[in-house]
Amino acid sequence: MSPFLGEVLGTAVLILFGGGVVAGASLDKTKSNGAGWVVISLAWGLAVTMGVYASGQFSGAHLNPAVTIGLALAGEFAWADVPSYILAQMIGAFIGAALVFFHYYKHFQATSDQATKLGVFSTGPAIRHTFSNLTSEIIGTFILVLGILFIGANNFTEGLNPLAVGSLIVVIGMALGGTTGYAINPARDLGPRLAHALLPIPNKGSSDWSYSWIPVVGPIIGGGLGALTYNALFKGEFSVLFWVFLLVTIVIIVLSITTKSEEANVKNNLSH
Repeated sequence: MSPFLGEVLGTAVLILFGGGVVAGASLDKTKSNGAGWVVISLAWGLAVTMGVYASGQFSGAHLNPAVTIGLALAGEFAWADVPSYILAQMIGAFIGAALVFFHYYKHFQATSDQATKLGVFSTGPAIRHTFSNLTSEIIGTFILVLGILFIGANNFTEGLNPLAVGSLIVVIGMALGGTTGYAINPARDLGPRLAHALLPIPNKGSSDWSYSWIPVVGPIIGGGLGALTYNALFKGEFSVLFWVFLLVTIVIIVLSITTKSEEANVKNNLSH
């Protein structure tokens, strides 16, 4: 299997299981309806583990543009391979989301709430505030990429690495995911959001494109900062890019504290 197909397969597995648990926990008339945040967080961690097992030997199992870009910024991955990896991840995420839709089709029919249906495919903020939402995605993806790198620096038996990374996803979800639903992966959000827009979901409503850039930009900033921070702390390489990413992150955090919430515009945004 080629690295391209490996990323397609691994990301499809990730979204099938991750989106599937959200569908099961939130759509009406499923036997797992109301399963809750703990179940969702655990299943997303296992989804990542299974995705890594599916594709690790073929592509290194990035499954996430933020990881791919972060590794390239840190000099651990060739820039020439970045576009093909991101394309593969987007295709895989779309396929995984489509499979979730087909599996739960009757439950999409039975569910009237449009926001619930969108939530199966993509993330959304608990409180809508651009800079706060960006901050959440930056911090979550920062610790994801930094964690992947420091996990890799330890002497694990090779077969245990996916379990360690899956555990990292679980703790990120439980500890940091309550603000934005922890996309921490541009493909995980954008690919399924495109699926939501294109698939014939009954009475689906808006795909909330006004928010869609945040789970793309935030993870790219956070993933880049995580990889560059690893180089700085573990290798002593304080590059110019490290300081640039750090400064951008600090500015966004300050703005998250000093600017007002946009919560009043939520209903208007979702109704168009």
